[in-house]
Amino acid sequence: MYITQPLHRALQQHPDRTALICGSRQTSFRQLADRVARLAGGLRGLGMQDGDRVAILAFNSDRYFEYLIGVPWGGGVINPCNTRWSVAELAYSLNDSGSRILLVDDMFQALVPDLRALCGSLEVVIHIGDATTPPGMVPYEALIAGSDPMADALRRDEDLLGLFYTGGTTGAPKGVMLSHANFMSSALALAAEGIIVPGGVFLHAAPMFHLADLGCSSVAWILGNAHSFIPCFSPPAVVEAIERDLVTDTLLVPTMVQMLVDHPVMAEGRDISSLRTILYGGSAISEAVLDRALATLNNVSFCQAYGMTELAPVATILAAAYHLPEGRGGDKLRSGGRAAYCTEIRVADLANNPLPAGVKGEVLVRGPNVMKGYWNKPELTAAALRGGWMHTGDVGYIDGDGFLFIIDRLKDMIISGGENIYSAEVENALARHAAVQTCAIIGIPSDKWGEAVHGFVILKPGQTATQDELIAHCRQMIAGYKCPRSIEFVDALPLSGPGKILKTELRKRFWNGRDQQVS
Repeated sequence: MYITQPLHRALQQHPDRTALICGSRQTSFRQLADRVARLAGGLRGLGMQDGDRVAILAFNSDRYFEYLIGVPWGGGVINPCNTRWSVAELAYSLNDSGSRILLVDDMFQALVPDLRALCGSLEVVIHIGDATTPPGMVPYEALIAGSDPMADALRRDEDLLGLFYTGGTTGAPKGVMLSHANFMSSALALAAEGIIVPGGVFLHAAPMFHLADLGCSSVAWILGNAHSFIPCFSPPAVVEAIERDLVTDTLLVPTMVQMLVDHPVMAEGRDISSLRTILYGGSAISEAVLDRALATLNNVSFCQAYGMTELAPVATILAAAYHLPEGRGGDKLRSGGRAAYCTEIRVADLANNPLPAGVKGEVLVRGPNVMKGYWNKPELTAAALRGGWMHTGDVGYIDGDGFLFIIDRLKDMIISGGENIYSAEVENALARHAAVQTCAIIGIPSDKWGEAVHGFVILKPGQTATQDELIAHCRQMIAGYKCPRSIEFVDALPLSGPGKILKTELRKRFWNGRDQQVS
């Protein structure tokens, strides 16, 4: 299995069909194959060797897609960077991965001097934007035009496809190693669900650095469908792209769905009748938002996928039928669905013994989609992949029909707007403020984001600080979406016998009578 296979197939079966649509630019599969082969040749000319990591820091575009295929075509390994991270976080991922080549667009080219100063391994920066290429960078289109096409290196099966950095419980991001087999097996399993069908157009509205977008769009890639791009999510941009490009399928997180259906643009009478499927993930969707979406987006089917980066990314699927009013009998809509094809799910106790239906335990996943491990972190890899199962860190149960319900987290993680935020990362940043003695971070209910980051702070004797000051301090070290949205100043925090902060007690006031869901 290899990520370049669908391009070979499309080139043979429908070379002149549209592959990529990015504003006024359209690329056929024949043109895409030529550009990918030339990009691969250009990267080799810049020094890329087999297995070298090549990073990208950019918003969504057709060139981003060419990177995703062109790097493995040339024998390299992709490393998509989180566009919401701080310079320090970006530098960590580049240094940890040893990325020697970085692609940037217009929006992020200003960060390059700082990244060069912090990243000793970074040798080449390629500019993929439309503005004039800054000095010291390689212009993307000139690189393609001036390079000879090369044959597909055919990295495949257990060869490393990419490093995908996620937050960590210790505060340091982890590079998830996914092989070609991991990625393609997940894509084929999702394709087998029949959620996306041939002949459509997939809109990249969610960020392409996130494996949710890459994983779901991979179905369109396998089927030989077209891909449409907007730089980043906004309701007007989504509606314009659907209308212009006749988009049929897309991935949104529930927060995006809510923002889309509640936006005034939906009352303008725009023709979005081509849209037929919205996949969502990151958190459960409320019935209120779902009902508004079904009423506003006529004839659109909703389908949920639960998973994580380590699972490439899908573990379970909640089919469209359970989203319709007539299909919501019981509480299936609160679940993450049932195991995807080629995937096993299990709920186990602390000794890894499987538990019967309805009994809570840790969610384990086994299958060809499970990651190879964490880059340069063998101990964390061994802990996560015990007994041949991926230990997700989520607590849940499986009902008698095989539906998985996620009810809590073993890992101290917050999901806000579909983004995973590890409390330890935020606490590490907050604790560096000179006035902070002790702090704790939890997720609290948010109608807009699902969960919002909330902090508790004990100040050092004689020290003062304001909420705004502490939040601004955090923004200097971590991405804005990870920073607290609110902070409480307290005199003490509840502690366990060994002295560990009892976050379950801190959460009670906010979550009493409400479900804290991950799905």
